[in-house]
Amino acid sequence: MTVQISVVVVDDEPLIRSGLRAIIDAEPDLSVVGEAGDGAEVLPVVRRTRPDVVLMDVRMPAVDGIQATRLLLDGLDPAPRVLVVTTFENDDYVYDALRAGASGFLLKRTPPDDIIAAIRTVAGSESLLFPEAIRSLALAHASTEQQPSGLEKYQLTDREQEVLRLMARGLSNAEIATELILGVQTIKTHVANLLAKLGARDRTQAVILAYESGFVPLH
Repeated sequence: MTVQISVVVVDDEPLIRSGLRAIIDAEPDLSVVGEAGDGAEVLPVVRRTRPDVVLMDVRMPAVDGIQATRLLLDGLDPAPRVLVVTTFENDDYVYDALRAGASGFLLKRTPPDDIIAAIRTVAGSESLLFPEAIRSLALAHASTEQQPSGLEKYQLTDREQEVLRLMARGLSNAEIATELILGVQTIKTHVANLLAKLGARDRTQAVILAYESGFVPLH
């Protein structure tokens, strides 16, 4: 039986929404269950449809994708994964959206196959989407965001620290298990524990915190 991943598409341009819907609905394991034309409409649509993933335009005229992401993550438990869609890779809005809780981002010019792969990756939550791009965004903000204090206050074990460093490199649970010669279920437990200690919703937030704290060097 094919596992279904449900998606809500949020964009202020109807043409973009219809294009994304066509790409997503063409896949046997994906389906668009709702749309919204502005961030203000997102929470009611998501409450009604309960999607796994929200494709969120980052720049919208009334309520932007950053604020809409915060509303979703604060207003729902469990909340869907948020995948930000943007025109410019180095957009400050993108980094702010990731810090607000988005799990990754896509460029609007991304090829259809890569859009589908990104949705599946974010829904699966066992890999970091585009780790180098996230590192580049963190580097661009390092002068104002990075702190030298490390993560000592979170009391991560040595193993959890190892896992976090490998997560920042973009390794999946299976790849981390191979690297550390441990079982995949053991890695899942370590990931769950370190996310809980860091107060991070997912891998993306944990890795951003690791960069901003100086735990994982950007240079």
